[in-house]
Amino acid sequence: MFVTGRLAAALAVGVIPLVAFGMAGFPPYALLGGWVGLCALLVGIDVALAADVRTVEVTRRVPSRTRLGEPVPVSIAVHNRGPRTLHALIRDAWQPTAGAGSERQRLTVPPGERRRVAIPLLPRRRGELVSEFVMIRSQGPLGLAGRQARHRVRGAIRVLPAFSSRKHLPSRLARLRELDGNTSIQVRGQGTEFDSLREYVRGDDVRSIDWRATARAGTTMLRTWRPERDRHVVIIIDTGRTAAARVGDGTRVDASLEAALLLAALASRAGDHVHLLLYDRVVRGRVTGVDGAALLPAMTDAMAPVHARLVDTDWHGAFAAVRTLTTRPSLIVVLTAQDAAESARGFLGAFPDASRATTVLVGSVTDDAVADLAQRRGSREEIYLAAAAERTLRDAENVADAIRRAGGEAIAADPEALPPMIADRYLELKAAGRL
Repeated sequence: MFVTGRLAAALAVGVIPLVAFGMAGFPPYALLGGWVGLCALLVGIDVALAADVRTVEVTRRVPSRTRLGEPVPVSIAVHNRGPRTLHALIRDAWQPTAGAGSERQRLTVPPGERRRVAIPLLPRRRGELVSEFVMIRSQGPLGLAGRQARHRVRGAIRVLPAFSSRKHLPSRLARLRELDGNTSIQVRGQGTEFDSLREYVRGDDVRSIDWRATARAGTTMLRTWRPERDRHVVIIIDTGRTAAARVGDGTRVDASLEAALLLAALASRAGDHVHLLLYDRVVRGRVTGVDGAALLPAMTDAMAPVHARLVDTDWHGAFAAVRTLTTRPSLIVVLTAQDAAESARGFLGAFPDASRATTVLVGSVTDDAVADLAQRRGSREEIYLAAAAERTLRDAENVADAIRRAGGEAIAADPEALPPMIADRYLELKAAGRL
């Protein structure tokens, strides 16, 4: 049972006759008790005449997956099995991040009929959105009170990353086709695939001469090479405390997810094997052994429930976990935020040894607001902020230099520019025969 605001208004209206008859000599308490009793009687009649919500059947229509920021068409069907018309007020119990809105839906269902009401959602957070029940209120004909009941009808939606960086994919795929097509760059070097034989031309590398083919052909023959396929790309996403910092409209880990998805889509089209690891102290998500069209759905499913944790990342454990994914990674991409020398010591201490066969690329998300602060000199407060911003930028550059001295490559950019920059570097490695 519930009461509405009309009951409060009805009780307030009773003050008028109470004052009027009280001045005429009638006992005020008797008048007050009589008016409250009348209102209680009307409430009882209203509840008795309201449709029984226990006879209502509730069903949902909820998609299982959606992308972050996209509207979700959710609806609830109400089947009135009772003899009275149902004047319902419906509330679906989604959490605030689902973006369901605070307005309750009104619905009128005649006896024996079914009506459907739309409850649009606009998710604002990745992960699992769950509604365990639907609350239905049935109002009486007077509108003073009614019946209510909770219907256990579970609905769940998995909100996947937005993958807004997919807008950069067509142009990168065109460049990849250029590498694989007739204009593909043929190079010599370790870790490349044999392509064909051709006659030696002055200026060619003599180390690529095929002496057996030369003896058979009677002229100097040269081996040509092409960028290898079937390589292994390992993507490590840091989900520790440094990834929790907000940059722009999201967090650093959100930008890392965008970069990982763009790189994975490109590498998969190139025929390479992609492995994903989300790690802080333990493995938060892992994708390995999945190729082709199933790769991106598997990655987005693994990414969806993962958020940054306020713990320091165990980098020794992270790089050890890489060896469980593949024994011969060709490219290791670490998406993290290493912009302070003190917090980067553990990362640099565990940094893997780069070799000719393995390239280590470190991508970091930067905040443009820091660079803007470093340029301001309008007031004393801005000067202090500029000094702090310049120190932050200098520390980040020192960490990047340390990564380069360790044999890796460092790329730092804002959330919008980082995904295409990493994809471009991947294509450059392909073109140079290093991948």
